[in-house]
Amino acid sequence: MFVHASIRTSNIEKSIDFYCRLLGLKVLSRKEIKRTNAEIAFLQDPEGKGCTLELTYYKNQKKFSQPDYEERIFDHLGFVVKSMTKTIDAMKKERIAITDEPFQFSPTTKIAFIEDPDGTLIELIERK
Repeated sequence: MFVHASIRTSNIEKSIDFYCRLLGLKVLSRKEIKRTNAEIAFLQDPEGKGCTLELTYYKNQKKFSQPDYEERIFDHLGFVVKSMTKTIDAMKKERIAITDEPFQFSPTTKIAFIEDPDGTLIELIERK
């Protein structure tokens, strides 16, 4: 069984705010890991139906950068949204990077791509 995916963050508070406030996740738990001088936070949708996202912040990490899109190993995270229009409008108000404006992927699915505060690519999916 697939349990969670982990992404690194340069600012755990900013990332928690982004994923909770703008994408509707809730914090399940937070923990300091003294052995690696890290802090982790587990987030999930309020109904507990989706996969868990682990945010990992290494306090001693000096350099933090995302490679250009063509050079990335990790591609993206995917989130279902109720209203693509409302979600994109909210992202624009927050000055979130929208890398691909919404488009019709199939007769019943519209998608768009944005970036989180650290540049992790996120696919937004609206199903009708």
